[in-house]
Amino acid sequence: MTFSSFSDFVAMGNHGLFVWTAYGICFLVLSINALLPFFAHRRYLQHEFRRLRREENK
Repeated sequence: MTFSSFSDFVAMGNHGLFVWTAYGICFLVLSINALLPFFAHRRYLQHEFRRLRREENK
């Protein structure tokens, strides 16, 4: 499929809203899947650090 202009590319043959929404949702899901483990690991490390500090003070 070829497009004669950038606006034709964005419109995607009058299916642009669906196409770009699908890309946006896909990007959002991929971003969440990449970030959640990072934050979970950080939360786990903080929890362990606090637990170890508590055990040292006993």
